[in-house]
Amino acid sequence: MPYHSAPLDLAFHALSDPTRRAVVSRLSEGEVPVSLLAEPFDMALPSFVQHLKVLEDCGLIASEKRGRSRWCRLVQARFDEAADWMEAERRRWTDRLDRLELYLDKTKEDGEGNGNPV
Repeated sequence: MPYHSAPLDLAFHALSDPTRRAVVSRLSEGEVPVSLLAEPFDMALPSFVQHLKVLEDCGLIASEKRGRSRWCRLVQARFDEAADWMEAERRRWTDRLDRLELYLDKTKEDGEGNGNPV
């Protein structure tokens, strides 16, 4: 998996903001019209819509016009990409730590075997 991916970079940037993370949390419960999505936030609607634009531009959410309302929903594919990257990193670091543990155990055994203090 590449270390740098523009879409993934944008997704992590979008999720670095607490307002946008709160929006994602709310959308995990299902689709919501923008007006309802904006209610709990103490900001003007145009400011809130800018947060939605960042989330939509990076592919974490999608929106569509239904009648007079705009509805938002999560897009699972971008979250899957982020989860895949994090899982690959977790495996890589687990492997590294396992090798370090083996090395330290071997070093300890070697030190004990020849009378050297560890």
